[in-house]
Amino acid sequence: MDWWKGVIGRSWIYPTLIICTNGFFSTMRPSEPFLIPYLTGPDKNLTIEEVTNQIFPVWTYSYLALLVPVFLITDYVRYKPVLLLQGISFIITWLLLLFAHGVAAMQVVEFFYGMVTATEVAYYAYIYSVVSTEHYQRVTSYCRSITLAAATVAAVLGQLLVSLADVSYFHLNAITLASVSLAFLCSFLLPMPQKSMFFHRKGVSETLPGPDKVVATVDLSCQEDQGSAPAGRGPTPEPQADHAKPQNHMLRVLVQLGKDLRDCYSSRKLLYWSLWWALATAGFNQIVNYIQVLWDFKAPSHSSAVYNGAVEAIATFLGSATSMAVGYVKVNWDLSGELALGIFSAMDAGTLFLMHFTDNIWACYAGYLAFKACYMLLITIATFQIAVNLSMERYALMFGFNNFVALVIQTIITVVVVDSRGLGLDISTQNFQHWYTSIKGGY
Repeated sequence: MDWWKGVIGRSWIYPTLIICTNGFFSTMRPSEPFLIPYLTGPDKNLTIEEVTNQIFPVWTYSYLALLVPVFLITDYVRYKPVLLLQGISFIITWLLLLFAHGVAAMQVVEFFYGMVTATEVAYYAYIYSVVSTEHYQRVTSYCRSITLAAATVAAVLGQLLVSLADVSYFHLNAITLASVSLAFLCSFLLPMPQKSMFFHRKGVSETLPGPDKVVATVDLSCQEDQGSAPAGRGPTPEPQADHAKPQNHMLRVLVQLGKDLRDCYSSRKLLYWSLWWALATAGFNQIVNYIQVLWDFKAPSHSSAVYNGAVEAIATFLGSATSMAVGYVKVNWDLSGELALGIFSAMDAGTLFLMHFTDNIWACYAGYLAFKACYMLLITIATFQIAVNLSMERYALMFGFNNFVALVIQTIITVVVVDSRGLGLDISTQNFQHWYTSIKGGY
């Protein structure tokens, strides 16, 4: 037994296997492509206006409110507790989807789903805290590939069950509940990390390469847990001071994070790519959130065959293929990156323009496939351009802040355009507004 615990403690394979299993089951949600038909059908009997203008906006607001505190808490408590919180939020979300009724109950569903998305940072950050740096590339590939595979399997499974086996949307949600419950159980098997990216570092100081190779010496030391210290070891003065004033250490880390952000955005190149990232991601998230509403508007689910699962499966495959293609195309992105940004952003905007004016559901499906493929291509290029001169700490911080800015933009769009307390526009007009946001991101 002691031998097995030693293997678990030292090996990178065990935590990678468990976190990938967790990622597979938490992403394997066959009911998601059919959420709108489920909510507006006989199971929940909600109107499309209630779903669009009163229920869905709650997700955006809760995600924005939770993102920053969850980001900091995730690092401070060392990831695993937040993964457990995500599992609980998943289970509550689908229990309410199955058994609760009414607008207020579905708004609570959106709040807990906002908690789910805010805690996703723990999934991608956890593995770096329990494996050594030589395994980073491999485990990153595994973790991201397994979620793409799970999303594809879920979409295909959902479509096959609906089209061939005539399975109800209620039972699809029951399958999703079982899947996310398995993901929650997997979280208990994860070993607890002894370090984290910002608050629980192993070293006392570290040199971080900034943008354009600017170097800054950062004091991000933190005393390790008392339980992990060998008996009889006398405390050194500096860790003792940190233990006496943990709030000063937290303040010191937060101040350093602010300085790192200032240094990152002092690079004009990183600033421009980050601005595109925020605008494009805000538009992309809005399209993904409301695309099922648009499909139901073009071809009502109560009178037409629904192929949402098949379309999502193909879109996921095309997105992963275009992302992978970036790694094999021999292009000097420093010279051609902005040109590609303009061209493919215009293509993205064109697909939204098409979806706004067409009445053909198949043309709408095709527009969505092209839109998602172009976005995945560009976000991969942007990721590389931003990350090329950043350390892992600044990489996580800058992408987290870019996503926060994107969420702020998305929230403003939701308040003004979508929410019933704002303009409360119909879904086709909203799509035209998202087209404008996307094309502004490209230029």
